[in-house]
Amino acid sequence: MKKKKIILIVTAFILCVGVMLTAGITVASAKNIVKGDTAENNRIVQQRLLDLGYYKGKVDGIWGPKTLAAVKSFQRAKGLVQDGIVGAKTEKALGITLSSGGSTSNSNSTDVNLLAKCVYAEARGEPYTGQVAVAAVVLNRVRSPKFPNTISGVIYQPWAFTAVNDGQINLTPNDQAYKAARDALNGWDPTNGCLYYYNPATATSKWIWSLKVELTIGRHSFARA
Repeated sequence: MKKKKIILIVTAFILCVGVMLTAGITVASAKNIVKGDTAENNRIVQQRLLDLGYYKGKVDGIWGPKTLAAVKSFQRAKGLVQDGIVGAKTEKALGITLSSGGSTSNSNSTDVNLLAKCVYAEARGEPYTGQVAVAAVVLNRVRSPKFPNTISGVIYQPWAFTAVNDGQINLTPNDQAYKAARDALNGWDPTNGCLYYYNPATATSKWIWSLKVELTIGRHSFARA
């Protein structure tokens, strides 16, 4: 009788361990973002869903139940398969560009350094999202046929940035400026495609005031065209 009881206990323990291992394998192999479940990609998805009103949590780069629910809600609204996975179609619908393979940058070190300098010179003291937004405007200009097609060309375009005119572009950027530059390079665009920004408290150009403001982050107003 005791022997039979011991066998039952051992069997139950083995089954329990098997279930735990299976669950662990399932979690470990799950892919929330097809291109890579990196903190950077998670944060980009969270921020975009937050901007669109689907996500109410913290933009922390940690994939949790709230992020999953937000993705499914967005997919349902867009008529996509509601699997909670950010694949190519969901990524395109969100209007974001995610990095592959966990890369922290999709550009060379010279571009990262110059973009970080621009962020620090133009937006130090601004909220972090506002710093990423400034970097995103630079990258949006690179993609636009209206502007030079390189980061250096955009930043050093005559009279494009106050920080270049007054020499602040030569200041040494801090770690946060580099992080903002990399987040923008990895596809995070809080402005959703804006090409211009200005500080209403200091802007004197009549033309810049004529642009329709799409959003305001910190002291900067952002405009698309």
